[in-house]
Amino acid sequence: MTKFTKFLTTSALALCTATGAFAAETLTISTWLPPSHPVNTGMFTQLTDMMAEASDGLIETELKNGLAPPPAQMDLLLDGAADIAILFHGYTPGRFVGTKLVEIPGYEGNAEAASVAHWRVHEAMLSELDEHRGVKVIALTTHGPGQIHSNKEVNNLDDLQGLKTRLGGGVSADVGAELGLVGIQVPAPKVYETLDSGAADAVAMNMGERISFKLNEVAKNVYEMPGGFYRGSFSVIMSQETFDSLPEDVQQKLDSEVFGETASRMMGAVWDQSDVDAREATEAAGDNKIVTASEEDQARFAEMAAKVRDKVIAELNEAGVDGQAAYEMMREEMANASQ
Repeated sequence: MTKFTKFLTTSALALCTATGAFAAETLTISTWLPPSHPVNTGMFTQLTDMMAEASDGLIETELKNGLAPPPAQMDLLLDGAADIAILFHGYTPGRFVGTKLVEIPGYEGNAEAASVAHWRVHEAMLSELDEHRGVKVIALTTHGPGQIHSNKEVNNLDDLQGLKTRLGGGVSADVGAELGLVGIQVPAPKVYETLDSGAADAVAMNMGERISFKLNEVAKNVYEMPGGFYRGSFSVIMSQETFDSLPEDVQQKLDSEVFGETASRMMGAVWDQSDVDAREATEAAGDNKIVTASEEDQARFAEMAAKVRDKVIAELNEAGVDGQAAYEMMREEMANASQ
């Protein structure tokens, strides 16, 4: 949508609101993930239904792929080319510090619990960082525990030394450094070809991406750390201009019935189901293998994870947030959301 078209749409909505009428609005959702990815088929589909119900059918959506690379999704909204988008925070290193908190390894809880905790801690302690300035955050989520998927056998932590591994950024990059991985950064849609070409030996992703990115074909080995090596942080954002153009009663219903913790919980549950489905598919594949880290390696990794945690807490402190308090709240809220 061009700026001019956006101006006309906003003006029309303002007129409709002033006269007490509101024409149905189709919001553009930008996605950079494959069409069959759970973000598209689960999260955005359910979000669309939830927004339609809250607006009495006045809000519809259109999903568009390829409008811009993953790191440029916020710019799309600021330029008026889309209304809603999903960000992976690790793609823009240096911009997002607060979002790294939920990515730290060592938490107990699934993606649903982590996503709820992510929202609660953001609202209580991290929103003041204003890392999403210019847009409206409507949900925060995290995928399930990130594991190492490789085209070479990995049976212990030592086998990870020097392994060329696609890392998504954020805490996964910090963990990769502790593990001795040689980090390669490419967007998720490029993972299959990066592994298939031999440019990388492995990728750090949650289990669900074995289906989404066909890892069962190019990364037939999974080295699994209970609780995960990391988690990946995402936000779903909305153009503030688009939101402000909606009637006040619709804005209020979206904020109270859809956005925030409700949408975050829904998205976390979608991630969890994708992990379950992918594990079943991997176990059913005769040439795929899952190796769980030994108790000795789990203990070794816990020491590495503590170093990463301290690093992130220090970064939060430097940004002006009580990092330790935020970390303790994240752990507590994740436990509460798991009950």
